[in-house]
Amino acid sequence: MATPLIRVLVVDDFEPFRRLVAKVLQRQPELQIICEVSDGLEAVQKAEEMQPDLVLLDIGLPSLNGIEAAQRIRELSPKSKILFVSQETSSDLVQGALASGGSGYVLKMNARNELLTAVNAVLGGKRFVGAILGGNKFTDPRDEQTADRTRSEVVPPLLPQNARMTCRHEAGFYSDDRFALDDLTQFIGAALKAGNAPIVVATKSHRDSLLPRLQAYGLDIGTAIEQGRYIALDAADTLSTFMLNGMPDVVRFLKLFDDLVVTASKAVKAEQARVAIFGEMCHLLWAQGNAEAAIQVEKLGNQLVQTYDLDILCGYSLGSVRGMNSHVFQRICAEHSAVHSR
Repeated sequence: MATPLIRVLVVDDFEPFRRLVAKVLQRQPELQIICEVSDGLEAVQKAEEMQPDLVLLDIGLPSLNGIEAAQRIRELSPKSKILFVSQETSSDLVQGALASGGSGYVLKMNARNELLTAVNAVLGGKRFVGAILGGNKFTDPRDEQTADRTRSEVVPPLLPQNARMTCRHEAGFYSDDRFALDDLTQFIGAALKAGNAPIVVATKSHRDSLLPRLQAYGLDIGTAIEQGRYIALDAADTLSTFMLNGMPDVVRFLKLFDDLVVTASKAVKAEQARVAIFGEMCHLLWAQGNAEAAIQVEKLGNQLVQTYDLDILCGYSLGSVRGMNSHVFQRICAEHSAVHSR
């Protein structure tokens, strides 16, 4: 007897992330995506019309946010299970999402590893809260009498041991700027030649030196800039947008790079768009003596490559500062899929 299909409505305004969701759900053939929408109001309309078994719902949506959409969906399609998949990490927002009718909450950065576990838990009538948020005790204020029972049913996510990255997150340690620029030119030039979109977050001197090198590489960099396929940002200015009290703020970092990846991806014409990011922010933090912040930013880079189809190269210029503490060096290396030294 054939396994009955589970009809899924996917609601997210970022098309590359919807592709990731589809790829993950394909691992279980019975999970059938019946519709994808990018708008909160349309999500409510489609839920009422199609009565899906499961709704995967983002919070930050146009027209109507995910929490308000969930409340309406609960009224119009009461049998639909709702699983939030969002970048928001605020405990108040998570609590609000669960109280609005959500049966689970997965952070986008962990969707590749946690989504199927969450889907199966929610379809099985259990609550699911992702690993990073699992230390909080989220309850449903509409049913305080069953709060203890509900908490006991939260399913711990399956965390892979020594999971291999499907994308590159590499580090280059350079004794001379010439070596750094050689690798940077090769990395960004290869991305542009492949029709992909690179993002360069570097010092002014490296950004200025890179452009003529790319032109010599045979690339029409002016057209790439006009098309939005080449984005260049200052490393220090970019750091200032998400650093808070000497450490990276997770929500600010993810919002910034989500927006950058969206912008870059939209400029790519090919169906299988990839984004390549070169960054020197961690080098600047290390050079300032804030190695712990540099390591935390590298960890956030790992979360990005687990969520999106990204290649990241992190550049460290050894010639501009004193030698790196061996323990710090080992910790930084541990956050990368490969390390190069020249």
